Amino acid sequence: MQQALTIAPDLRLQQISQARHAVLEEGQSPAGTLSAAWIENSWRRCLSRGQQPGQSVAFEVLPARALQHTEEQHHDLVHAARPVLEKLGRAIADTRYFAILTDAQGVVVDVSGPIDRSDRRADLITRVGTDLSERSVGTTAIGAALNELQPVWLHRGEHFFANTSVYSCAGAPLFGPDGHCAGMLDLTGIEAMERPELTHLAVQSACRIGNALLRGRPHSLLLRLNWPGHTLGFDADGLVCLDADGLIVGANQIARQMVAQLANPHAGTVHIGDVFGVPYQMLFDAARRQSPMIEVPLWSGLRLNALAMTHSREVDAGDGGSGMRPGEPAPLREVETVLIRKAVDDARGNVAQAARVLGISRATVYRKIGNGKRH
Repeated sequence: MQQALTIAPDLRLQQISQARHAVLEEGQSPAGTLSAAWIENSWRRCLSRGQQPGQSVAFEVLPARALQHTEEQHHDLVHAARPVLEKLGRAIADTRYFAILTDAQGVVVDVSGPIDRSDRRADLITRVGTDLSERSVGTTAIGAALNELQPVWLHRGEHFFANTSVYSCAGAPLFGPDGHCAGMLDLTGIEAMERPELTHLAVQSACRIGNALLRGRPHSLLLRLNWPGHTLGFDADGLVCLDADGLIVGANQIARQMVAQLANPHAGTVHIGDVFGVPYQMLFDAARRQSPMIEVPLWSGLRLNALAMTHSREVDAGDGGSGMRPGEPAPLREVETVLIRKAVDDARGNVAQAARVLGISRATVYRKIGNGKRH
């Protein structure tokens, strides 16, 4: 991706053409002329299936019965993604790119953004039910993100088939509450300027969709996690959902990176007591307090800050349940008050010391704590 940012457009296309000739016609190595090694691997998988670059791509749509099953199966995914896609559509409105959401098999389940339906190249790939998997349409950001399970960027001739070389795509996988890939988000432009920075936008948006899927799962307690010194309440938080007995019913990818016991999605059900060195009831007690933040030790010896919220409190705050706003942070006033109260607690009630640590005035501390008491 770095290569795409630093090479002139004409030279970039020339290098892609050289790579295609080396790999697809001569069976040689592209000698570093591709933006990522996985592209060559994908091309070779396509060749091994008997596909040829000059073939016409059908962009097949699932049969009616299979399409109905797919729509029913992925209703929760589409519902969770819709608010994120609407905002994403506004963000890319002036770029000639649009958004495609697929399931984990690469089948289109929703789209958003400025799609020119009069352009057949756009219309074909944005029909709900279209199979855009690698097996069906060769090397694309969609197939790559689902195969590599990492963000990807793909420009023009880096697609396998010649008649898909008009597209430029950023792709990011999105993960469900169980840690498995639930689909992917693709941002595509047609004969558009190369914009690999859209990969960052795709990653952020996929993360928000994953968080919305998680928070839509039935749970009794939501934990927002982050390392000490990092403000809670934003997209960088790890999220863990618990049932009433302290069993983990879901976690986002950030939490799985923070907590070793959650890293393997195949590990089965984990109890929060196997993660934190505190009785799980303490987390529920914290959620009922006016200051629901608690510092928790991991069994590894590391420590995390946790913001505990009951499901009813999430709904009251407007960021949980079926009426959730996916990706929206916890109310800043509440998070701010929690942090100030914790600073005062850490200073053993010394407001002046807490104010110095926070970099605010004592008057502000008193005012914020006072406001917190009235809420």
